[in-house]
Amino acid sequence: MSPKTGPGTTASARSKPPKKKKRPASMAERADRHVLYEKAVQCAESEIDFVDQVFESIRGRKPVSLREDFCGTANAACEWVRRRPDNRAIGVDLDAEVQAWGTDHHVTKLGTASSRVELINANVLEVQCAEVDVILAMNFSYWIFKTRELLRQYFRHVFDGLGPEGLFLLDAYGGADAHRELRERTKYKKFTYIWDQKSYDPITGDILCHIHFSFPDGTRMRKAFTYDWRLWSLPEIREVLLDAGFRRATIYWEGTDDDTGEGNGEFAPAEHGEADDAFIVYIVGEK
Repeated sequence: MSPKTGPGTTASARSKPPKKKKRPASMAERADRHVLYEKAVQCAESEIDFVDQVFESIRGRKPVSLREDFCGTANAACEWVRRRPDNRAIGVDLDAEVQAWGTDHHVTKLGTASSRVELINANVLEVQCAEVDVILAMNFSYWIFKTRELLRQYFRHVFDGLGPEGLFLLDAYGGADAHRELRERTKYKKFTYIWDQKSYDPITGDILCHIHFSFPDGTRMRKAFTYDWRLWSLPEIREVLLDAGFRRATIYWEGTDDDTGEGNGEFAPAEHGEADDAFIVYIVGEK
């Protein structure tokens, strides 16, 4: 006869409820947004190649000191230090959490060379540090400044932070697609990168963009990164650079692969461009 269950029975006699199986974490939950960003968006090696190439062609020597503004994980700053034993770098960013990630994943891996990287948690409009040969503002980060007054203030602060032969390197994108609300997907081996131009205002120039990541198991990391920018044009950027004191502001336009018709990754000075649907350029301000 089976024992009765109920309030009067002992714990050992009562049947225990089955344990719920813990749901395994999805690919989106396991993913690290900073790792994904660096794989999909940033190529620190090519950025630093360009720094060396341009500085040597203009100044006739290799640069030694570099400041990476809006440095995030300081990937470019660390790549700079890896290049030569006398290179030193400064990374400036407001986000202490992202800088901490960069310290753990990049700076500490430099070993003894980590002493040549200084990360500063500060506003790029106000940071005070040693003069450098090169200042970088990549991945359109300076577009956070939406007025000409603020943009000029930033560019002037960069000018003051450069040594006598200093160069300011930044990038920009444009073309017809830059003014559209769209989503672009790029597939990688273990994830898909989604660039989402959520909204664009043609009167103010305000543009709101998100980066999402999707994975083979059907899960998605939504709004891994969000950017609330002004879409600055190339003539505007050049004008503000010159107004801030730079002697010359040169656009470096990407060449075209003869076989594919796509960009070939080679950038050269240009005074005129093509009316492409989408383009990315480098801009070099000379002190």
